[in-house]
Amino acid sequence: MRDKLDRLWAPWRLEYIRSAVVNPKGCFLCEALSAGDDRERLLVHRSELSFVIMNLYPYNNGHLLVAPIRHARGLDDLAKDELSALSEHVRQAVKWLEEVYEPDGYNIGLNLGRVAGAGLPDHIHWHIVPRWDGDTNFMPVLGGAKVISEGLQASYDRIKKVAEELSGQ
Repeated sequence: MRDKLDRLWAPWRLEYIRSAVVNPKGCFLCEALSAGDDRERLLVHRSELSFVIMNLYPYNNGHLLVAPIRHARGLDDLAKDELSALSEHVRQAVKWLEEVYEPDGYNIGLNLGRVAGAGLPDHIHWHIVPRWDGDTNFMPVLGGAKVISEGLQASYDRIKKVAEELSGQ
């Protein structure tokens, strides 16, 4: 049994945390949907009931978010057809990431409520984080930096192209 708790510091997340606190009434997901510039907002794909957007503060290359079009707080706020559309978008997004990045695995999850880690607790969304063998290293702990090897716009262009090809658009 361990006597103490080890901590892994993630100081690069502070910018995200501060931005989430500064504008608690705004919803970056709803703003992205209505902005009219999908590339600038990193909005990869949308359907009638759900959409896929890149995470502006990714844990890894290709970190995507899947959310309902309708601003909804929790699972019970979603209709069955919305849940179905969200599940389909998660499935599609994994296929796109397979094609673009060929990861070794994924973390796919949903944080419900602010204390669960949801920086935006009032618009439910799933995270899809591609993972590779050996993708953890010393940089976050010793260097205070997370290494993301591809720029967001370059990632967006590659994922968007595959999304359009595989979605038949």
